[in-house]
Amino acid sequence: MTAPESFVRAQAAHFAALDPLLPTPVLPHGGEPIGALSEDRKPLLALLREESHPPGTASSLWSARVSQQLYPLVASGAELDPLLRRWRELLDDRRDPGVDSACLLTWPSRDTEATQVLLRHGFAPLTVLAVRTGPPVEEPRENGTPVRRAGEDDLPDLLELAMAELRFAARVGSAVVREDAERLKATALRDWLDDRFPMLLAERDGEAAGTVQFRAALLDEDSRPRLLPEGLWGYVNCLSVHRRWRASGVGRALMARAHAELPADRTGDYLYYNPANPLSSVFWPRQGYRPLWTVWEVRPARALQ
Repeated sequence: MTAPESFVRAQAAHFAALDPLLPTPVLPHGGEPIGALSEDRKPLLALLREESHPPGTASSLWSARVSQQLYPLVASGAELDPLLRRWRELLDDRRDPGVDSACLLTWPSRDTEATQVLLRHGFAPLTVLAVRTGPPVEEPRENGTPVRRAGEDDLPDLLELAMAELRFAARVGSAVVREDAERLKATALRDWLDDRFPMLLAERDGEAAGTVQFRAALLDEDSRPRLLPEGLWGYVNCLSVHRRWRASGVGRALMARAHAELPADRTGDYLYYNPANPLSSVFWPRQGYRPLWTVWEVRPARALQ
């Protein structure tokens, strides 16, 4: 067994004890090896990868222009500390990535031992990958909310809802309203419809009240990073409800229809939401979703402590 594989095996045992829904970890593709020693002189390993999100890319709406992502191969949350200190040293030794930059680390949500370590180094939990583990707490009621498939003729309403969602997400999380945000959102909506992925539109009083994008996603052994077990998963890309119709049942009606339209034999459902969002952090648990992974982030990168 090679040295990296031994680290992965130890991490697999840790993850299995943490959360039964976590997949068996695999060695990430690429990245710069980063080494450190624990207090008891145990060797620790991580891979560091840098990505850019230049102007004109859809990912620039939810990412800093330059992001460094660390993939620790450790067997406990406490072992993150030496690797984070080493990461900080590398930032000091290299070119400043600038203000529009970030450090990211994705870690199992149930590993509370890691929480204090990450907070101490300046990280904030800005995103979670959540999986659906049960039915909605409150079933949707008949409330006069027609839900139908959206089409190209609905693009103006879909874009208005998408931009409102982006502006709100930027106030409470990691989203960024770039100068070309409206054009990028319009292109993404057209591409989604062109790819024949489902998009639903809810209407109240003759106006667009909310929308949701979702699709079936096949995750296999080549998926990197491996955040979910292999299988056919339902993926909810974005739910947006007009401010006027929040707390009126529109979101519940959209998700009931989306869940019903996804393949019955799927492995499960997943999505990303911002735990600091006072709407998402209440709505999604009521829909049966709970955090599996937390994406911790520091902006700018030099704010890593």
